[in-house]
Amino acid sequence: SFPAFAQEYFKLFNENGYRPDQWGDVGLEYRNLVGLPGGVSSPYAKQLIQVSQENGDKLDFAKGKGDDPDRRALCFVMDSTEYPFFVAEQYHQFHDGFNWGENYENAYNNLASKLAKAELLGESKCPNGLVGVGVAGL
Repeated sequence: SFPAFAQEYFKLFNENGYRPDQWGDVGLEYRNLVGLPGGVSSPYAKQLIQVSQENGDKLDFAKGKGDDPDRRALCFVMDSTEYPFFVAEQYHQFHDGFNWGENYENAYNNLASKLAKAELLGESKCPNGLVGVGVAGL
């Protein structure tokens, strides 16, 4: 359910609205956002705010405009019909975090290969890695 998703999302933030990666991963490509059909007008937006309040009210929300900054404790609600999802650097999806102990379940890590085999990731126009061949060019 969407409320269950939102509850998991809010677990990513500490009591001050920081993500664990807030100090290393910065820039608009790392901003906090949730894409919803209709954006802030979506009935899911109200659910998002309600679940946020029920889970410590750690974040503020704003309408996403596409070039929004990466800000602590601020989540942009994007209209996914205006700004549809696409996979950018495919190698950079579904991996563990970079902080010590930021390891995710294998079910999450295996999503990339499952989605690729099902041809659900689409084609990315982004280079495959830092040097063009994968992580660190490997």
